[in-house]
Amino acid sequence: MTIATLPARRLRTSSAIALVASLTVAVTVLAPAPAAFAESNAVPTYEVKINLTTAALDSSHNPTSAVKSAFGITSSAKVRSYEYFDTDALDLDAEGWSVRLRHKSDSSFEETYKKRFPVVNGDIDAALDEANAAGFDSSDTNYDAQVDWGYAKQTLSFSNEKSHSASGYSGTSMPSSSTARTWLVNDTPGKLDDWLYSKWGSDTLKASHAHGPVTSQVWSGAWASSDDASVEVLPVVGASGTGTEYVVELSLKADTYTDAAQLHSDAIAVAEARGWLYHGDVLKTQLILGRY
Repeated sequence: MTIATLPARRLRTSSAIALVASLTVAVTVLAPAPAAFAESNAVPTYEVKINLTTAALDSSHNPTSAVKSAFGITSSAKVRSYEYFDTDALDLDAEGWSVRLRHKSDSSFEETYKKRFPVVNGDIDAALDEANAAGFDSSDTNYDAQVDWGYAKQTLSFSNEKSHSASGYSGTSMPSSSTARTWLVNDTPGKLDDWLYSKWGSDTLKASHAHGPVTSQVWSGAWASSDDASVEVLPVVGASGTGTEYVVELSLKADTYTDAAQLHSDAIAVAEARGWLYHGDVLKTQLILGRY
């Protein structure tokens, strides 16, 4: 029997089935696919960073005894020097990367390669999704995920830490810019090196120079739920290129969002009540890149 001799009812039924099938295919094709990642999102730790005004410092530019008492600061000062490497056009910074060389007193040099992702309107999960899509997920043990939680700003960062021998360097002395750059180029991690194209990271670092160095003092202790509390006092050249300004940063580390949120709220309340709170966020990386 040819199709021409099929009963009309069977023709209508076959046509209806074909139409439904075609619509089903169309809906299937047009439906948006849910976001999917090969690995789960990274689980960050937290660092609350609250800036204080110079009212928190004594005449020697050290934290006052009242500040130390209020935030559980008990240690004597420890010195550290550090500098950032980027091009004149700040090409690394433009892609959310920073590269730092730091030397704590009588320790090895610390090389830190950090990728930052903005946290918009407090949506940390969205930032973690963005990072996952860029290859920063729970499977990558070379990078530590952390949310920096300032007065009003949050930033998700992934840090790759490496070290270099400080043999021949005393205290917090730093190598020449060319020597430091060679170290950092040689140790460039893969994600940075291939960020825009193969060898982009090391090629960009080869064209970079030192922004800094700067030398700060850090006092540490424990406060509330944080067993890693500190106050850093960083002298920087003034915005006009002369004089000295002092950046005062209270840091409180926490493992969970809940603890960090409580620390953030309590630290702001204490600093505000004592007249020490700076109502804003001072981003040290940006400050040093811009002034040195």
